[in-house]
Amino acid sequence: MKTIQIFDPALCCSTGVCGVDVDQALVSFSADVDWARQNGARIERFNLAQQPMAFAENSTVKSFLERSGQEALPLILVDGEVALAGRYPNRAELARWFGAAEAPPAAKQGGCCGGKSC
Repeated sequence: MKTIQIFDPALCCSTGVCGVDVDQALVSFSADVDWARQNGARIERFNLAQQPMAFAENSTVKSFLERSGQEALPLILVDGEVALAGRYPNRAELARWFGAAEAPPAAKQGGCCGGKSC
């Protein structure tokens, strides 16, 4: 099983549901991470504000930060190799990386058809 490591920028929490401004991208990504873990993915997340040593001790991450700065986070490694930087992966990318069949995204609330065409 592959290991996916996410190196987040400095956040107050990983879910995006903190403070006054809710970051919908983080909310969606957190749901996708939960889905991936429930389907057997090995995912580790590191927050720059709370776990700075994880960034300093990983030579790939340290070099990335020296070259691109923390503004270029998040950084996603798959088995230690850079897979994505600057944005969070979607569910399809997570599924491809850990070798699972992609599940449909969570249905959106509202509408007569649960987000599908009527």
